Amino acid sequence: MATTYHIVPREVWDALGDEDYAPYSLREEGFIHTTDGMDNMVVTANKHYRDDPRLYYILTVDLDKLNSKWQYDDPQRIYPHIYGPINRAAVVKVEEMPRAEDGTFMGVIE
Repeated sequence: MATTYHIVPREVWDALGDEDYAPYSLREEGFIHTTDGMDNMVVTANKHYRDDPRLYYILTVDLDKLNSKWQYDDPQRIYPHIYGPINRAAVVKVEEMPRAEDGTFMGVIE
């Protein structure tokens, strides 16, 4: 199982029900951003979402179960891009992304 992570506001994920996940980035950029490794995910979350006070989930996505094409577009091979929706069967875990009092994301235990 090859896994990667994606951060999503809790209210967005909860509103989906059983639908596949197709966030704004898919419509605007043509792919969904994901990050390999929890340490890298924490860095990404703090860089882009630290000042957003909403509650967030971290999705663990099994790349082998995706119905959409995915690939690494970065030379370090840390950030897989998913070129279509994330089907629900590929999401193997949904957890709240813990934060410190100052809003800093702390990650979850792998």
